[in-house]
Amino acid sequence: MHLLFILFLGWLVSFLGQLPLGTMSMTATQIAVQENFAHAWKYAIGVALIEIIYLRLTLSGVNWILSHELFFLILGWLTVIMFLVLGIYSLISARKQDPGKKAFLLENKMDRFLLGLSMSAFNPAQIPFWFIWSSYLMELHILAKTTEEFNFFTVGCGAGTITGLALYMYGGNWLITKMNVSTRKMNVLMGIIFIIASLAQLYRMIFTKVVI
Repeated sequence: MHLLFILFLGWLVSFLGQLPLGTMSMTATQIAVQENFAHAWKYAIGVALIEIIYLRLTLSGVNWILSHELFFLILGWLTVIMFLVLGIYSLISARKQDPGKKAFLLENKMDRFLLGLSMSAFNPAQIPFWFIWSSYLMELHILAKTTEEFNFFTVGCGAGTITGLALYMYGGNWLITKMNVSTRKMNVLMGIIFIIASLAQLYRMIFTKVVI
C-alpha cells in the first residue's frame, strides 16, 4: 500500500509541475493541433524519458551530479542561448508566417520522439525541481532511501509528466480550435515563452551557486 502511495506521490508532484505554461507543454499542444495526437504522444514519451533519467540521477545522490558539474554548467548556458534563439526566431517567424505553414519548431522531419528527447535534455531546470522535492520528501521520511521506493517514485513521475502533457495536448487542442487561434499567434506565444524560459535559466546560472 505504501509503495502505491509513493507511486501516486511521484505522479502528483510531476503532474502539478507540468501545469504551469512552459516550452514543453506548449510544444505538445502545437504538435497535437498542427499534426496529430500520435505524434504528440511520441513527443510526450520522449520528454518523460529524459525527465525520468534526470530524476533517477538526482535520487542516486548529488555526488554524481556534483562530480559532473562542468557538464551541467555547459548545458545550462547552452539552454540560455538555445531558448533565446528559439524565442527570437519564433517572433520573427510570426511576422512572416504563411497561414498554411506549421509553427517553425515543427517545420522539420525530426521524429517527434527525438524532438521530445532533445527538448527535455536541454531543460536542466528540472534537476533543481526534483532535487528540492526529493530532498524535502526524504527529510519528512515520506520517501525512504531505498531502490524500491526510488523506482516507484520515478515511475510515478514519468506517468505524471505524460498526464500533464496529455492535458495540454487535448485541452490545448480543444481551446485553440474553439478560439480559432492562428499559427501566427501560437508562434508569438511560443516566442514569449522561450524568451522567459531563457531569462529564468540565465537568472539561475548567475544567482545560484550550483547548477543543480
